[in-house]
Amino acid sequence: MFTGIVTDVGEIVRVDRLDVGRRLTVSTAYDTSGISLGASIACNGACLTVVEKDEGSFAADVSGETDDKTTTGEWDVGRRINLERALRAADELGGHLVLGHVDGVATVTAIAAEGDNHRVDIEVPEELKKYIASKGSVTVDGVSLTVNDVRDRVFGVNIIPHTWENTSLGDLQAGSKVNLEVDVIARYVARLLEQD
Repeated sequence: MFTGIVTDVGEIVRVDRLDVGRRLTVSTAYDTSGISLGASIACNGACLTVVEKDEGSFAADVSGETDDKTTTGEWDVGRRINLERALRAADELGGHLVLGHVDGVATVTAIAAEGDNHRVDIEVPEELKKYIASKGSVTVDGVSLTVNDVRDRVFGVNIIPHTWENTSLGDLQAGSKVNLEVDVIARYVARLLEQD
C-alpha cells in the first residue's frame, strides 16, 4: 500500500528483455541497502517487485500484462519515473490510500500555466469516468492529486510548483499517456451500488 506521495524520481538506466516481459533497472537516491529483495516500490503508480539491487539502483521485472495495461511498455532508457516505497504502519498518510494497481491509461489533453501552478486536463477511458469526482482523489503516475472539476471523461487537476518540480509530472505534455489509479473507496462504493 502507498500514499501517492512521491519520495524520489528515478530514471530507467537499463532494459533487458526476458522470455516473457522485461527487467527494468532504475537509478534511485534511495539507500538500497535498506530495501529487501521482494519489496514493493510504486513506479509511476505501478507496484513493482524488487528482484535485484545495487548501490543506487534496483531492478524490477515487468510482465507482458503490466506492459499492456500501463505505460510501462513505453519506458526506455532515460525515462524519468516517480518512485514511492511501500507504506509502513507508522508512516504519515499524506496523500490517500493507493494500492499501486493501475486501473487504466489516461491521456493528458491540455496543460496551462496558472500563475506558478499548472492546470492539467486528463481524459480517462469510458469505463473509469464513474470513479472520478470533483474534490475526490486520484493517482496520476503515482502522484496523489485532488480532482478540481469533471467534464464527462475529462478531469482537471491543479499542480503546485513543488509537485511540478519534484516529480516527473513536470515532463508531461499534451498527448502524454499516464497511469491512472482511481480512489479505492470510490471503486468499492460503485461496486456496492451495482449489487442493489
